Amino acid sequence: MATKKTDANVVATNRQARRDYEILDTWECGIVLQGSEVKSLREAKVQLADSYARVRDGAVWLIGLHIAPYSLASSQGGHVPLRERKLLLNQHEIIELKSRTDQEHLALVPLSLYFKNGRAKLELGLGKGRRTYDKRQLIAKRDADRDAQRAMASRSREH
Repeated sequence: MATKKTDANVVATNRQARRDYEILDTWECGIVLQGSEVKSLREAKVQLADSYARVRDGAVWLIGLHIAPYSLASSQGGHVPLRERKLLLNQHEIIELKSRTDQEHLALVPLSLYFKNGRAKLELGLGKGRRTYDKRQLIAKRDADRDAQRAMASRSREH
């Protein structure tokens, strides 16, 4: 289930996802890419913000991930920037994701894209959508915590 990233070179993160969704679980999965896509990822030319994942036909597919064409590739050997990409998970993980998204009405949200030991990995989160007032409460709580930390830090500097 939740795995720690070690020796990870983060390429892109989806900062909106943690604000818009309450992330319940995370999975680390591989992603099927073409050669020019890997080279573009190494240049960090990727947009993760509008992407999401779906379980379809016994596999998990990443939809809406935009990987810009590799700058040094020829026009014939390039890739389609917005194609659907297959995510690599174990069968029992796919079954669990399918059942939880269907039963609990949760969303599969990509959180970050990174290289781990030379391989492209995607951190996939299972999240529940937040409403607008939930987001406001979260922001207010975070601001209050930040103010408290500042007050404690300034207090400790005085003594």
